[in-house]
Amino acid sequence: MSAEKTQLEHRLAGEQQTLALPLRALIRNEPIVCAEAASARAAAVIMHERGVGSVVVIDAAARPVGIFSERDLLAAVARGQDSRTMAELMTRAPLALPAHAFAYEAALTMIANRIRHVLVMDDARLVGVVSGRDLFSLQRLGLGELTAEIRLAGDVGVLENIAAEIRKLTRLLVQQGVAAEQLTLYVSVLNDRLCQRVIEVVRRQYQLEQISWCWLAFGSEGRLEQTFSTDQDNGIIFAAHDGAAPEDVRPRLLPFARKVNEALDACGFRWCKGDVMACNPALCLSVEEWHAKMGGWLQHWEPKALLDASIYFDFRPLYGDTTLATELRRWILERTPAYPAFLRQMAQNALQARPALGTLRDFVTEDVAAAPHSIDLKLYGTRLFVDAARIYALAQGLPQTNTVERLRAAGPGTRMSAADVESAVAAFLAMQQLRLRHQAAQDALSEDSANRIDPDKLNELERQVLKESFRLARRLQQRLALDYQV
Repeated sequence: MSAEKTQLEHRLAGEQQTLALPLRALIRNEPIVCAEAASARAAAVIMHERGVGSVVVIDAAARPVGIFSERDLLAAVARGQDSRTMAELMTRAPLALPAHAFAYEAALTMIANRIRHVLVMDDARLVGVVSGRDLFSLQRLGLGELTAEIRLAGDVGVLENIAAEIRKLTRLLVQQGVAAEQLTLYVSVLNDRLCQRVIEVVRRQYQLEQISWCWLAFGSEGRLEQTFSTDQDNGIIFAAHDGAAPEDVRPRLLPFARKVNEALDACGFRWCKGDVMACNPALCLSVEEWHAKMGGWLQHWEPKALLDASIYFDFRPLYGDTTLATELRRWILERTPAYPAFLRQMAQNALQARPALGTLRDFVTEDVAAAPHSIDLKLYGTRLFVDAARIYALAQGLPQTNTVERLRAAGPGTRMSAADVESAVAAFLAMQQLRLRHQAAQDALSEDSANRIDPDKLNELERQVLKESFRLARRLQQRLALDYQV
């Protein structure tokens, strides 16, 4: 092992301790606050005297309503507005996280929203503020450098190299034992930034004026659950400013979409064999065409429609006019609860895959050429939680797409206890962790073996955790079968 790699691993091990800290542990002082009526000049005095980079603006009931930072102060001074009040100059509705959230969640929130401060709350009480400076060690971990490199990349060739660096660093994080929920968020945020920059670079080559469009992520990318082995699942929703017919607009978008898909393939996001990509004319659709497609699935639920719904209903806006995707989400969520037959059929379809648990033996394995005596942890493991969470979320009209978020949001509506919900979440994440570790250990991933593990190669603790995770998947399926009478 090289000295360089040893130093990096030691550094990652130390920084992992910071990543795993709850935000409450990072708060050293009481939050610095000021009233809405305070002037920018008064806020500057407070920041200077207390040695802080921001103040939280509170209302008469001491509730945080905004934040005012050094950057806001400089802008106010430059415009000659330093006598104006916080109510006029503050950034309203600052992002907040609960005190029990982890440091990595704050780092990801800052990067995802391009902000420098996050409020830390204990229920309705302000505990403190975490800044990018507080999380400086996370920047050394690679989040900051990589996002900066992505933002500055001027061509696809540079982005290919960055994509390789992301995969290399992610493997190191898996080896250091970073938890699955944290790691998939880390991968997804970086992949989002990479894909967005690819789209920006390619976009310069095309004339797309007079068209509002949004690049959609489907499948695992839409759920923020990408692993090492992932292909492309994407599409486009559009609307012409001049009311032009979709068949006149689509030919302008398709060459651009193909170029983006080719660039993403070069960056390691495999070309989708099922053609679930934006360059497919069937997935480059106007608002009305998406309504017709998705509405058709609700009414005519043959097997192909159910498969399509399981992929496309997990959509998430990635780049462009996100209001188009937001409105599509609202449109579909208003309708799905009114189609119980469709949801029942989805439940029946989800129950066709069963946990790989035997009645006489611990596990049910399969022999495939690339992986003898193995279990497909995606097909017979994580998918069981993904499918159930999707159905419950659609039935309740919930906007979440991430499986863990769906399970937690849908729990009360399914009459699951909080303990049962968290057990299901823990089981899903345990399987994700095994998938990630298995994929990280392989030099080259094939589609046939990427998600297959041999249970006999696990240690006793891992076998017990996997066995219990399968039992919890079975319990969740039993609840789904009972709720939908299938």
